[in-house]
Parts: sequence; structure tokens; C-alpha cells
Amino acid sequence: MPETPLPAESGGPDNRTLKRVGIGAAIVALVVVAAGTASRLGATNDLRAIAADAAIPTVAVVQPQDGAGAGNLVLPGNVQAYNSAAIYARTNGYVRRWLADIGDRVRAGQTLAILDAPEVDQQLAQAQADYQTALANQKLAGTTATRWNALLAEDAVSRQEADEKAGDLAARSALSNAALANVKRLRALQGFTRLAAPFDGVVTSRAAQIGALVVAGNAASQPLFTVSDVHRVRIYVRVPQTYSADVKAGMTASLMLPEYPGRSFTATLTRSAGAVDAQSGAMLVELQADNPDRALKPGAFAQVRFDVGKGSGNSLTLPSSAVLYGNDGPTVAIIDGNNRVTVRPVTVARDEGATVVISGGVRKGERVIDTPPDAIRTGDKVKVQAPAATGGRKGAAHAG
Repeated sequence: MPETPLPAESGGPDNRTLKRVGIGAAIVALVVVAAGTASRLGATNDLRAIAADAAIPTVAVVQPQDGAGAGNLVLPGNVQAYNSAAIYARTNGYVRRWLADIGDRVRAGQTLAILDAPEVDQQLAQAQADYQTALANQKLAGTTATRWNALLAEDAVSRQEADEKAGDLAARSALSNAALANVKRLRALQGFTRLAAPFDGVVTSRAAQIGALVVAGNAASQPLFTVSDVHRVRIYVRVPQTYSADVKAGMTASLMLPEYPGRSFTATLTRSAGAVDAQSGAMLVELQADNPDRALKPGAFAQVRFDVGKGSGNSLTLPSSAVLYGNDGPTVAIIDGNNRVTVRPVTVARDEGATVVISGGVRKGERVIDTPPDAIRTGDKVKVQAPAATGGRKGAAHAG
């Protein structure tokens, strides 16, 4: 009798149900993996967008201002005496006395110091003795030549002997003149032991000390005295080439010195070098000013203010922080309508500290980056910083 198959246990899953469960689990796993991958890709793209946005620098911009109305050209100047002379010794000796000190007013020819030169005195005494000897020999040769000429007239001597005596007289005369010249030279050296002022002025330096040895002709030695004529002073200023056509002889300028705040002095431009120095790019000019109260001191620094009217006319002003200085000269970074940067060279006419006057390279209305980074280049994209809100009342109104 055949065996009857046992019936399946009730409640247990069949193969079809297991397959369905497995397929469902796989689908869920794929969905989870796909969702995770999509989330990571989205986060990566977001990070890239944030990084790209952060890489674009945010800059502040300024606009060039009209500088044509700034007609005052202020430049540094150096005050010098109208005449100044350094007094050196012309002979070796020792300082016996000095008769003038710094600040003393002296007259032309006034004695400043007296030197002792014993060597020169002895040399002069010897030269005078040599001159007397040469003079005596000259007189003897003259007497001899006269006698031989008389004997020649009587045919008592030959012409040759008479000519020799005449030649000896000429030689003795030349030696006498040379000895006299040496005496005059030493007398002049002896006169140099008295140092005198060359003109009316003020003694501005003294290095003479009693008993000090003075050696003439020493290039390293300092002058014993310096005398300056300060009744009038000269002021030397270097004018930039841009303004060299605006300064002319006869125009007036005002001087300001730090030791006299609030006081100005009037000076007149007397002459200019007429050439631009290749190294500084400026032209040297000279001004002169009266100095009745001796307020202007030689060697002083002064601010010289010229009234040049409109100056270069098309000049614009920018903050000094907007200008980049590199190997190619001064440049500025200009932003176009698409917030793209163009680095452009400019011509700086004058540096006024906080601002600079630009005579070429930018136009009015252009947007210029203030404090641009050194690494900025043409074609870079930037973001313009929004202007800060001004005024507390406006902020309070918005808050209300």
C-alpha cells in the first residue's frame, strides 16, 4: 500500500513567500543606498558652492573725487643762508686766541681767531736774509757790468767778457726777484695766522680750541668757523614734473615751520634749475625770503605752499590705501559692471599723506577697490561690500 505524503506544517513560510521577502529587503537596501548617495552628493555640491562663494573676496570701493579745486601745492623745502663760508686755516700753527663764538654777529674783516706759526716766522726770516744776499749780489753784478761796458768802449776788454758780465747781472736780478717772491709768499702765509670774517653775518659753528694744532690742507679737517649771512635766506624745493610748468620766477609762496605754529613767511621764487632730475623726477627751484628778525634758520625744514590754481586740471584724488605700489609702478584695481577686476597703472601727481592726487589712469565715476589685496589680478571676480548704515536716528527709525 503506497505511503501517503505528509502535509506541510501549518504556520511555516513557503518558498514563494521567502523570495518575496528577500526581494523586498533588497529593494529597501537599494533605496537606502541611493538616498545616502544622493544626500552625500548634495552635501558635496553645497560645500563646493559655499567654498566657491567664500573664495570670492568682498571688497570696499571708493570713487575718485575731483581734485581740480585743490590749488595749494605743499612741498618740503630746505632753508639755507643767503651766503655761508667755512673758514679753514691756510697755514700750520697753534690756536693762540679765538675771538668769536657761535651766535656772535661779526662784520666783514673782523678777526675770529689768531694762530701761532713759529715755523712760518723762521722761514720768513730766512727768506728775507736770502733776499738781502740776492740783492747784494745783484748790485755787485750791476756795478761790474757797468765797469766792463766802460772798458769795452776803450777796447780794454773783449766783447765776450762784457757780455758775460751783462748776463751775470741778468741772472743775479732773476735770483733777486725769486727771493723777493718767496718773501711775499711767506708774508702772506704769516698773514693767514689771522682768521677774519669774509662778510657780515653770524658765526654758526666754531671748532677752534686754544692750543689746538691746525694743519692746513687736510681734507678731513672740519672748519674752524662757519659764518652765515642770514639777513636773507634761500629755500630750495623740488617740484614734481607734473607741476613744473605751474611754478615760475616771481611767484610768491608761503613758508610754514614747525617751531612757529600758526605763523607763515612770504618767499619769492627767484630761479629754477630748468631741468628735471632723472632720479627724483622733480625740478629744483630756489626761493628767497627776507629775514629781519632772524626767525628763519639755516638748515631748517619748512613746508612751502604754492598757489598753482587748478594745477593739472584733470587731477582726481583717491585714498592712499587704494593705490598699489609694485615693480610696474603705482596701480589701482577697478571694478566693472560685472564685478570683474581690471588692474590699471596710474600717475601719481602728489602724495598728500592720507590721499594722493592722480593725474592719469582713472576716470571720475569709476569704482576703485580700497585696500586691495596684493594678490589681486585682472579678471578676478569680487563682491562689493554693502555700504554701512550711517546715523543712529535712521537705525532707530527702522527698529521702530
